[in-house]
Amino acid sequence: MNASPTPKSLHPAIQWMAVLLLFYSFLMGWLGDVPRKVILNESVRNLYFHVPMWFGMLLMLLGSAVYSVRYLLFQQSTDDTQAQSLGLVGLLFGFLGLVTGMVWAQFTWGAWWSGDPKQNASAVGLLLYLAYMVLRSSFEDAQRRARMAAVYNVLAFFCLIPLLFILPRLTDSLHPGNGGNPGFSAYDLDGRMRWVFYPAVLGWTLTGWWMANLWARYRTLSNRAPLPLSKS
Repeated sequence: MNASPTPKSLHPAIQWMAVLLLFYSFLMGWLGDVPRKVILNESVRNLYFHVPMWFGMLLMLLGSAVYSVRYLLFQQSTDDTQAQSLGLVGLLFGFLGLVTGMVWAQFTWGAWWSGDPKQNASAVGLLLYLAYMVLRSSFEDAQRRARMAAVYNVLAFFCLIPLLFILPRLTDSLHPGNGGNPGFSAYDLDGRMRWVFYPAVLGWTLTGWWMANLWARYRTLSNRAPLPLSKS
């Protein structure tokens, strides 16, 4: 691969914004007023955590796919590193979103896992990206690994979109916005919740980008570190 500079650190203003937005969304998520809806009740607070994590996941994975395309076009190792870092953080957000979704399902649907099409599709999507991480560790040659991973990453993202947004709408589903059920914006996301929900989405997204940036910088510096001298 061509030598590339270390990715620049995010501006401190962005870092502080991420911290403040997450602090605000956590504070209001636990203590703020929420509408009292049948079945949902206090569990509607999970809207500030579960959904923003999925938004963050999708944006991280989109960014990862974009960097993979850039690598295929320009063969820069920094683009491959950024793709891996964003994919890793996106996968982490996906697991957090799946776990918070299971908690929500327990209190609203009566089961941690009900085989709902959206749950199943989400699990398959995460397995696709777990396979991406496994693929990256399957090649010793760095250039071949980066090329194969970039192609797979782009294909995985294009498979993820129908899994999450098309297939669940084609069958019965308990999940809001699928299977004929109205989405949250139609009946729950009132004015009070919008003031917390949108900052939470931005906060989780900026935090994810910050985490990916730190990991990309670490990986770049690690690859440049000289090997320790062997003892004679």
